[in-house]
Amino acid sequence: MATETPAPPASPDEGRHRSVQDSAEFRALRRAFRSFVFPTTVAFLVWYALYVVLSAYARGFMGTKVVGHINVALVFGLLQFASTFLIAWGYARYAGRRLDPDAARLREAIEERADLEGGRQ
Repeated sequence: MATETPAPPASPDEGRHRSVQDSAEFRALRRAFRSFVFPTTVAFLVWYALYVVLSAYARGFMGTKVVGHINVALVFGLLQFASTFLIAWGYARYAGRRLDPDAARLREAIEERADLEGGRQ
């Protein structure tokens, strides 16, 4: 016999949080975040998969010496680290220019609204 568990009681802030999530400003902020994160994640995963596939199936190519005892596999491996740091740096710049100002404006609007609502109670 199936019984339904009652929903937990709503917190006082739940309505405010829902209204923020439904706002155009929040949706724009999420869209801006996703426009950087999703393509960058896909590109990095493809780049990483290429490294793994080449390491597994193109041993001759990956074993090719570049300089001295340094081969293509080592260069690709080091480029994995470099690309990770490049992505982190790029995200920090993007967030600083595009996300943080919008998030600050949204936070200020939420705090003002909360102050106004708190003053009425």
